[in-house]
Amino acid sequence: MFQLQHIDHIAFKVRDVERSAAWYQETLGLERLARTPVGSVPVELVSGNTAVALFPLSPAEAGGTQRLDYFTPWHLAFRTNRDNFEKAKVILEQKGIAVEFQDHGYSQSIYFYDPDGCRLEFTTYEVEA
Repeated sequence: MFQLQHIDHIAFKVRDVERSAAWYQETLGLERLARTPVGSVPVELVSGNTAVALFPLSPAEAGGTQRLDYFTPWHLAFRTNRDNFEKAKVILEQKGIAVEFQDHGYSQSIYFYDPDGCRLEFTTYEVEA
């Protein structure tokens, strides 16, 4: 079996990434990670081990100007180390769970869905060269 360390981040889709980033910084005191400079996506904001990742809504999703009347995370990400990341990939695939690998440069992730269609992520910052 593999072991997770903690929830790494929760990802939200927002209408204006930079406006939302400023709000989280000014209102909640979250700090922008240096690896996500202005103009990059996602914008990652942290306080201790708690992180929020902001992604832009698609043009179709961003159509209205009213307040979004839902609070739906885009995905839930769990952090793990490299060894457990590799074990998780094998175990999920053995269970017939399709995984999507993504290399983000500073981290690597596998994405998959729970039985209800919720998108989950396992991520590691121990990146292989």
